[in-house]
Amino acid sequence: MKLHHRHDWNLTPTEAVALQQELRTEVVSDRPIDLDEVKLVAGVDVSVKNEQSQAAIVVVTYPGFLPVETVLAQRPTPFPYVPGLLSFREGPVLEEAFEKLKAEPDVFLFDGMGIAHPRRIGIASHMGLWLQRPTIGCGKTLLCGRYKDLGEEKGSAAPLIDRKETIGVALRTRTAKNPMFISPGHLADIATATELVLRCSPKYRLPEPIRLAHNAAGQFSPLPA
Repeated sequence: MKLHHRHDWNLTPTEAVALQQELRTEVVSDRPIDLDEVKLVAGVDVSVKNEQSQAAIVVVTYPGFLPVETVLAQRPTPFPYVPGLLSFREGPVLEEAFEKLKAEPDVFLFDGMGIAHPRRIGIASHMGLWLQRPTIGCGKTLLCGRYKDLGEEKGSAAPLIDRKETIGVALRTRTAKNPMFISPGHLADIATATELVLRCSPKYRLPEPIRLAHNAAGQFSPLPA
């Protein structure tokens, strides 16, 4: 898959924050996804074990969720864990995985944040600029913002507000389970991102493409000698 190379990854945390401030102005988070045209959805996740990062991208049909392609990439973890700078820890191995991808997904679902991020550029937004395809952030834990009055039933949603700005939603993808935190990454908006994630969550808390990517990313094989 062709990527739009934006920058090198060898940055300090201070440089990374400055780059986020620069790139955030390019993120498009108010463009509805044409859900009727979605045929392929990719789930994206990265696992880290013994300072090795493994990226997995699993492409499935939509709405059937039949696997079409799975790609993996593995390399040493290059960046410390710093809240808000996940894309600099996972970006290099994701770049390698995306370059292996032969399918052309219509939408990418990331295990991580989109604009629901202190600087409005989580990993789904950041890598969306490299992909130039619609991307959605699907966070498992709250990074920033607040919500209230979220019902317990599957499908319940509450606006996620940060500094008086609506940055996404808390979405109950399974009744009585912890919500997911959904936000546009790039070339998406809150409403259609939320609707697609809900449609992609027929059984589990995690959307099915991300669940498959999570399982694949966690199956480490030894690196070649």
